[in-house]
Amino acid sequence: MQLYQEQTLKITNSLTGKKEIFKPINEGHVGMYVCGPTVYSNVHLGNCRTFMSFDMIFRYLRHLGYKVRYVRNITDAGHLEDDADTGEDKIAKKARLEKIEPMEVVQRYTVDFHYILDQFNFLPPSIEPTATGHIIEQLAIIKDILEKGYAYEVNGSVYFDVKKFNEQYEYGKLSGRKLEDMIANTRELAAQSEKKNPQDFALWKKAEPQHIMRWPSPWGDGFPGWHLECTAMSTKYLGETFDIHGGGMDLKFPHHECEIAQAEASNGHSPVNYWMHANMLTMNGKKMAKSTGNNILPGEMFSGENDILSKPFTPPVVRFFMMQAHYTSILDLSNDALLASEKGYHRLMDAFDNLKDLEPGETSDFDIREWRQKCYDAMNDDFNTPILIAHLFEAVKHINLIKEGKEKISAPDKALLLKTMTDFICDVLGLEHKSESNHDTNKLQGVVELLIQLRNEARSNKDFATSDKIRDQLAAMGIQLKDGKEGTTFSVS
Repeated sequence: MQLYQEQTLKITNSLTGKKEIFKPINEGHVGMYVCGPTVYSNVHLGNCRTFMSFDMIFRYLRHLGYKVRYVRNITDAGHLEDDADTGEDKIAKKARLEKIEPMEVVQRYTVDFHYILDQFNFLPPSIEPTATGHIIEQLAIIKDILEKGYAYEVNGSVYFDVKKFNEQYEYGKLSGRKLEDMIANTRELAAQSEKKNPQDFALWKKAEPQHIMRWPSPWGDGFPGWHLECTAMSTKYLGETFDIHGGGMDLKFPHHECEIAQAEASNGHSPVNYWMHANMLTMNGKKMAKSTGNNILPGEMFSGENDILSKPFTPPVVRFFMMQAHYTSILDLSNDALLASEKGYHRLMDAFDNLKDLEPGETSDFDIREWRQKCYDAMNDDFNTPILIAHLFEAVKHINLIKEGKEKISAPDKALLLKTMTDFICDVLGLEHKSESNHDTNKLQGVVELLIQLRNEARSNKDFATSDKIRDQLAAMGIQLKDGKEGTTFSVS
C-alpha cells in the first residue's frame, strides 16, 4: 500500500478559495504544471521562493508514492513588457540593448536559472518545455479558437474576444473579478488600438519590421501571446484537464485567468482541477525591486557580496528560512530573520547527527508513531511546512534529552525516528545535510571572528601594521574583510 492511500491530503484551491481533499484524475498519478521563468535576467529570490514551494510540493507528492509528471516551462519569447500587449518583447529588448542574439540572452539566463536552483537543491522537473519549441501547437490552438468564434484577426494579429467568451463562460472566476466591473473601470481604447475591447488579449501578435523574434503564420509573420504558450505546453504534456496548476500570486490575473479562458474556448471545459498560488517575498518589510535598491540576488547572498546582509548565508540556510513560512503567506527577508534561521538550521542538523549515535535502550519515553503522524498531518494540511518544522524541533528536544541520559529510546523507535527525520528533512523539505562542512564552516567563522576582534584591537591601539597584516593575509587565503557601519564582515571566495 502506498502512503497516499493512508494519508488524506488537502489543498487550498485558488479557484474555489477552499481547502479541498486532493483526488487526482488518475489513481496514483499526478499531473502538475508550474509557470517557469522568462529568461531575460538573473533569477531573483522572489522567483526562487515560488519555485521552491512547488519543489517542496513535488517532493511531498512523490514521497506519498504518487507518480508525478511535473512540467515547468521556460518562456523564451512572447512575454511583452506590458500586460496590455504593448511594449517590446523582454528578451528581444535585452538582446537589442546588448547587441547579441535573443537566443544568447535565453541561453545565458537559462544556465543561471538552473545553476541557482541546483544550489538550492531543487529536483529537476519531469519536462521543461520552451515556448519557441511549441509554436506549431500554439498555432493549432489559435486556429481552433478562431473557428469557434472566440477570437478575431486584425492586421496580422489575433485577439481573444473576452466579451464573446463571457456570454457562455465566466471570465474572471479565478481572480474573483467581474467582466462588467472591469469594463466600467477601464478607460476608452486608444485610437490606435486594434482590440474591440480593452480586456481582449493577444493570441498572436504581428511582428513589426524591427521585431527580431518572428515566425510565419496564416496571418503573417509574428509571435505568440504569452498566455497562449502555457496553455499549449500544459495541455500537450498533461492533457486537456490535469490535476494541479501552480505559479506566483502575481500570475493569477491576467495570466492564469487568460489560460483558463483559452482552454475553455478551445476544449469546452475547465483545464485544471486545483489551482495553487505561492505568495510573495518582501525584504525589510518592503517589496523587492531593483529600482529602489531593495533587492538581492541569490548569488549575492551566498557570497556575502552585498550591502544588505551582515554575512554570507548558505543555500540550505536560505531554503530552511523559506520553508519556515507557509507557501501562501507573505515572507519577509531580513538579516535578523536569516541569522535566526541559520541557528535553527544548525540546531536541527546537529540533532540529526546526534540521533545516529544514540545508544538505544529497552523502552522509549517518546511516542515516535504519534509524533510521526503529526508530521504527516502538518504536510497533509495544505503542505504546512512551518508546523512540520515545529514538530521536527519537538523531536530535537527529545534527541538532546536522550543524549544527556534523561530519556530513553528503543532500537526500533530509534530506527523509525531516523527514517522519519530523513524523510522529512532531506526528501520533503529538500535540506541538504553536510554535517562535516557545517562544522567546518562554524569553526572557520569562529576563527575569522577572533581575527577580526584582534584586528579591531590593533586598530584601536593604532597598530596599523598588525591590522593590515591580518587583513592582507586573510585576503591571500581568499577571505575578504569588509568594514561597514555595522562592523566588519567577511566573505570567502
